[in-house]
Order: sequence, then C-alpha cells, then structure tokens
Amino acid sequence: MARQRRERTRNDGAEKVVTPERLRRDPIEPVPHTIADEAGRPARPYRLVDTLQIMERRGSITAGMRQAGEDFRARFAQAQLDPIRAVDLSRLRMGDRNARRDREAPGLRIEAARQAVWRAIQAVGGVGSPAGSCLWHVLGWERSLKEWALEQGWNGRRVSQEAASGILVAALGALETHFRHH
Repeated sequence: MARQRRERTRNDGAEKVVTPERLRRDPIEPVPHTIADEAGRPARPYRLVDTLQIMERRGSITAGMRQAGEDFRARFAQAQLDPIRAVDLSRLRMGDRNARRDREAPGLRIEAARQAVWRAIQAVGGVGSPAGSCLWHVLGWERSLKEWALEQGWNGRRVSQEAASGILVAALGALETHFRHH
C-alpha cells in the first residue's frame, strides 16, 4: 500500500513538470526509458509527438513513409532553409574588406542538402504543387498540418484538414519512392 502511494506521488510530480501552456500546444509523451540529465542523474523527459508519429500510429502512413518524412526533415534542417535563424557570429567579418566572397557561400554539406531537398520537392511535383508546398511547410518548417491547411494551403488557397492529410499522405508515398531510388 505504501508503495502504491509512492508510485502515485512520483507520477503526480512528473505530470507537474509539464506546463499547462505546453500541454495545450502539441501532444507530448514521456520518453519510454530514463536518460541522464545534465548532472548525470536519471531523468525521464517528455518529447513532442509529431505529425508523422501520429499518422503512423493511426495507420494512415507506413513506417517507410514516416522514415522518408523524417529523412526529408533532416535534410531540410541541414540545408538551413528554415525562415528564422540566428546569425552565426563566428562568420562575421569585422573590418575585413579584403575577405573573399566564397567564404560567405554555404559549405558543401549545406549545398548537398539543398540539392537533395530540391530533388525531393521536384519528385513530388515541385514547390508549386500541393505536395511540394505541404512538404516544405509541414515537414521542413515544422508547421502543423492544420496551420498549413488554413493559412498557407496550396497556392494561397485554403484546403480542408482532410484534404491536407490526404495531400501529406500522397507526398510521403512519392517521397518514399524517391528516396528508395536515390
């Protein structure tokens, strides 16, 4: 009986770690296993349950489609195509007028990632297609599917959430095929 009370208290304490504001924003869940925190103590943090995880759990997409989406997201991040990012202070030139222009260009890794993102977008119909727009905004910029459907949509036209979900499923299927062959 005392053990049950201790277990209940531990769970109640873990639930209090997550703020109500965070709970309203996106679905989160505890990580299934403990990890070390910054001091090396065992901790059980929470993680965001993203759109791809939700869709896979519901059976809307396959594990391969989810992996293709995660691969696209990783390449997009590596390509540094997100709309908001901080200035890299290590690259600032203070009074160096003779600096070469090529030092300002992105590195080879970033360029390769940008080319991979561009080929993937082209494989699903291009940036002006519903699938391309959905991949760019939902997986690349990590906006919610609902935000994309209501605010951005396709060519500035709103789409229903059901249609947006179908567009994302089709895009992930094409993306999976593309990544399998490249």
